[in-house]
Amino acid sequence: METGTTKQISQTGGERTLMAYIKAMRPEHWVKNLLVLAAFFFALGDEKQATILMPIWLSACRIIGAAVLFCLVSSAIYLLNDIKDLELDRAHPQKRLRSIAAGLVPLSHAWALAAALLAVGIIGSILLSTNLAAVVIAYVLLQALYTLALKKVAMLDVLVIASGFVLRALAGAETLAVQISPWLVLCTFLLALFLGFCKRRHEKAMVADNVSENRPSLLNYDERLLDQVIGITAAATIVSYSVYTLSRDTVDKFGTSWLGFSIPFVIFGIFRYLDLVYRHDRGNKPERLLLTDRPLFISILLYALVVLVVALKAHFRSTV
Repeated sequence: METGTTKQISQTGGERTLMAYIKAMRPEHWVKNLLVLAAFFFALGDEKQATILMPIWLSACRIIGAAVLFCLVSSAIYLLNDIKDLELDRAHPQKRLRSIAAGLVPLSHAWALAAALLAVGIIGSILLSTNLAAVVIAYVLLQALYTLALKKVAMLDVLVIASGFVLRALAGAETLAVQISPWLVLCTFLLALFLGFCKRRHEKAMVADNVSENRPSLLNYDERLLDQVIGITAAATIVSYSVYTLSRDTVDKFGTSWLGFSIPFVIFGIFRYLDLVYRHDRGNKPERLLLTDRPLFISILLYALVVLVVALKAHFRSTV
């Protein structure tokens, strides 16, 4: 007969095991997939495309479903990446604590979970939209190439990661059968490059004496070069987004120039992130910084609020 104490210990062990599996899926990275939703909000404010979203509730459900599917697929990729880099992660001061590297999730279970997540993600995307499925499959293939080979090539590794963000933005557009501005695609790519190079700079500084045993591509990175690349991509992101918001096409599309009010929040967000990278040495986990740093989080919320107000204003104007 099992005593109360034994049950409590068993439940605690079960909870720890469940948490290990959840952590292996890296749910903190799911925030990246909010980018899938961008097409919905920008199409909502486009007088020519707003009718495609009718009824709004159905389009909202479809785009949320696409974001969830991308979360499942991206988690599968993280599992496969951790399986591939098992020995490297065990030699890393922080990554050795990951569920698979720490032995909390057996390899056989990790393979099975990754396969299940991929199957659900791909089949679900096919049921939701064949165009979405094409983007999801392209994302999986790109990430597979990254895991197997491209992550070892300096500069190219960050370019591949940034391309994954572009595919997220395109996934939202394909799900709703709407178009997004090439300028937005460019801004997404540049911002992802900026965040990626900031992360590489932090990693280079953190494991300067042992780069070959942690991330091989870091051997071919130079901190001074990374500083220049970070500055270039930060400036290019700000300029590209400003050109997009203030261009005649964008003003005509939304029926207002109010989108320009979001520029200060983009500038502040990038400057704040640079401060966190260079003064606070916190550039290793951008997905966590976006949610935990209060000034940055408030800036993102205000930016989202401006975009939402502009989109709703334009939408109601087009339906009157």
